[in-house]
Amino acid sequence: MENWKDGVNFAITVCDAEGKILEMNGKAAATFAKSGGGSLIGKSLLDCHPEPARSKLKKMLAEPYTNAYTIEKNGVKKLIYQAPWLKDGQPAGLVELSMEIPLEMPHFVRKP
Repeated sequence: MENWKDGVNFAITVCDAEGKILEMNGKAAATFAKSGGGSLIGKSLLDCHPEPARSKLKKMLAEPYTNAYTIEKNGVKKLIYQAPWLKDGQPAGLVELSMEIPLEMPHFVRKP
């Protein structure tokens, strides 16, 4: 299978349990180009975040949980979804998905 992660239009960043960046897809590298892009692989994710985000990431690494929120910057709204990934059933780090979403979007409630 070819590298599908570089063919999607959202950023994927993966770090290990200490916060070291293990992988970034093409969109993530482009998103963080001003900070070093793909050269951030091997660096600490914690060094890329100011407070209070740094402390929140430390907590997420120590006590893995999912964190999801939206942001808006320069008229672009994004969904940020950060979740632990598991190796052999144990937390091994975090995966962050960052995707642009419409400023207004429909919401559907599905009934069984």
